[in-house]
Amino acid sequence: MARTPKHKVFISYYHEDDQEYKDRLVQALESKFVDKSVSQGDIHDEGLHLDEIRRRIRDDHIADATVTIVLIGRCTWQRKHVDWEISASIIARKNNQRCGLLGLLLPSHPDYQERPEVRNPRHIPPRLALNINGPDPFAVIYDWPKQKLSKKVLPKIHKAFLRRNKTPWPDDGLDLFADNRSGDCWKGWQN
Repeated sequence: MARTPKHKVFISYYHEDDQEYKDRLVQALESKFVDKSVSQGDIHDEGLHLDEIRRRIRDDHIADATVTIVLIGRCTWQRKHVDWEISASIIARKNNQRCGLLGLLLPSHPDYQERPEVRNPRHIPPRLALNINGPDPFAVIYDWPKQKLSKKVLPKIHKAFLRRNKTPWPDDGLDLFADNRSGDCWKGWQN
């Protein structure tokens, strides 16, 4: 059996609601991957221009990551930083290669353990939702495993890594969020 390479993984999540899941994931995989995530307080965005915040996320944290995992809780779709992190992850730039992308639907999400065709795509971050469709999508969303977290998530990380250059153009065609969103779900593709 071939060994799975040790990937550099950026974890995108809503710090206020989903920190527990991020911590559990890092603990379960700590010797099997390199955590490239932003922790609460790593980027002080008070008074910084939006372009500078996005540049710091991209260049200081995502730059050499190979896979981005989006932890999808009940409010993740609303978060501007999650939107920016997904965008920075899927676009290949001179100093930043494209990351593989996968979502983990958390137990706090209203569609946790629903069949994919039943899930409401408007409860998923829009930029991620754009990239999960079709017979050979750029990104895939899985349910958070109830047990054997490391054993079940590691192969999914590697599959996302392998997909990252298979699809030539992941869809990043949305306007970046200027602010956090509110409401029950996102209402459209507009900013």
